[in-house]
Amino acid sequence: MANTAQNLTIGPVHTHLIHLTGFMLMGFVSVMGANLMETVYIGRIGTIELAALGFTFPLVMTLQGITMGLSIGASSVVARSIGNDDWPRARKLITHCFVLAAIFILVVIVVTWWSLAAIFELLGANPKIVDLSTGYMRLWLLGLPFFTVAMVGSTMMRAAGDAKTPGYLMTVGSLLQIGLGPLFIFGLFGFPKMGLSGAAVAFIVARFVGLLMYGWAIQRSELISKDMSGFLTSCKDILHVGTPAIASNLVSPIGMSVITRLLAGHGAVVVAGFSVASRIEAMIMMIIFALSMSVAPFVGQNWGRQAFDRVKLALKFANGFVLIWGAVAYLFLYLTGAFLVSMINDDPSVVEAATWYLLIAPLGIGFMGVMVNSTSAFNALGKPMPPLIISVLQMIVIGIPMALVGNHFFGYQGIFAGVVATVTLLGTVSWLWLRSEITRGIAANREPA
Repeated sequence: MANTAQNLTIGPVHTHLIHLTGFMLMGFVSVMGANLMETVYIGRIGTIELAALGFTFPLVMTLQGITMGLSIGASSVVARSIGNDDWPRARKLITHCFVLAAIFILVVIVVTWWSLAAIFELLGANPKIVDLSTGYMRLWLLGLPFFTVAMVGSTMMRAAGDAKTPGYLMTVGSLLQIGLGPLFIFGLFGFPKMGLSGAAVAFIVARFVGLLMYGWAIQRSELISKDMSGFLTSCKDILHVGTPAIASNLVSPIGMSVITRLLAGHGAVVVAGFSVASRIEAMIMMIIFALSMSVAPFVGQNWGRQAFDRVKLALKFANGFVLIWGAVAYLFLYLTGAFLVSMINDDPSVVEAATWYLLIAPLGIGFMGVMVNSTSAFNALGKPMPPLIISVLQMIVIGIPMALVGNHFFGYQGIFAGVVATVTLLGTVSWLWLRSEITRGIAANREPA
């Protein structure tokens, strides 16, 4: 067994979930903290720059979603192989995933590079914002390969039960980005004053250092194989889950792009307010996303071992927690939302738009938690189509009509309400669907040969 891996099929279920979630949360909070501090820095420059950063958000989500989709595919197969004590196959899959991700992301970067201006124009940005957003993204793309290696490495280590190492490495990289940001954005200590583009430069440098750290950690953890035989077979296994996961991750930015376009109809300050508020909410959501990503390796290993009661108990713990956390988080944001926004940007119009978001959107946090727990579990079981269908329903089939109706009758506040209604409905549907799938899977595995 690799020297940093952990067997998740033995020991108390809640202990494993707390351990995995704790280190994942540490890493996620640091990453989102870096994003939030980037917003704080840019908010000090001006509202136009802050709006330009907001317009990049759907595209950044798209590109990171592609990387995450490949990682999810490999993680599903790797975790079930480890649960079945097939370490040679697990190491080979991890190695092949790195190669596949590198090829894939380079192709995506080339295609994206020449489409940036058209993308931001489609989102409704004015010419000045298009120029600012394009300049930022062309630099940001240079750091995407480094980010991709770190993302894949982090996911593979968690699939092997090692949450500690990626948690520490994510934190170090994010702290570096936070520290470098002011140097390049504001031109401190003799560095060039680059404004919005300086944030992208800080991202590049921080993620390059992360590349070196993850390379060292993966090599040390003995999770890499030199055997490239069966690469096409590995790609097929990875993409069986990875392709629907990529599609699911691409659907979300499409829906986000429509919402951004609708918000742009109410003015750049509303987009700026949405950018600030969504990053504040993302900090609150980090514990939910950390838990859902911890559910995946736990479910994968235990399903591979046919420890079905442990799978059901883990999901019961996870869903109970996110519903409680959702209620607590809403109360916190209801009481402190306006104050938190004003600390980032004190433009009254931005504060008003962001405060409305924080009064409405967080109502769906608990149901969002149930939904992401369910989709993570589906992927861990090697069932990638339900998450894709749920994502399409959330962001397109149900989400966009809800947003359009809300926008028509209530303005941008109605867009936020439409998002909450969609998440509440699909959180319930995803829980019922997963419960049914687990019941059928257990019955199939217990049938006599």
